Amino acid sequence: MAVDALDSKILRLLLEQPRTSVREYARLLGIARGTLQARLDRLERDGVITGTGPRLSPAALGHPVLAFVHIEVTQGHLDPVATSLAEVPEIIEAFSITGGGDMMARVVARDAGHLEDVIQLLVQLPGVVRTRTEVVLRERVPYRMVPLVDAVGRSAQRNS
Repeated sequence: MAVDALDSKILRLLLEQPRTSVREYARLLGIARGTLQARLDRLERDGVITGTGPRLSPAALGHPVLAFVHIEVTQGHLDPVATSLAEVPEIIEAFSITGGGDMMARVVARDAGHLEDVIQLLVQLPGVVRTRTEVVLRERVPYRMVPLVDAVGRSAQRNS
């Protein structure tokens, strides 16, 4: 699905002003509300917009420790291990990867002892061979999409 310059402007507004109404977005962009709604519907249908909920802070929820855990999995057990990982509330994301391991999980914990408990739980899961953990010291570039949306919009504008 191609995202054009107007789609890029819509996405930027959604990211920067997530609580604004559709009517206000249309006014800010100088387009009809129906045009905006049709584009939003298409962006959702095409999987560009994947959610509209709030982003929560694990630290504010009492889990300030963040770690990335590389998980080596017994061959043929990737799906069952992924299913087991999904049952661990401290795992907030998990990915299949290449390189040094088969999966990588983003794990949050209350403190170092709690992180150790979560890792011990992971190594006991059927199909998990070993783990390697990297603790985050400080976030340097927070999760962001605006620069990517802007780059896509500039590229679309140059190509049109």
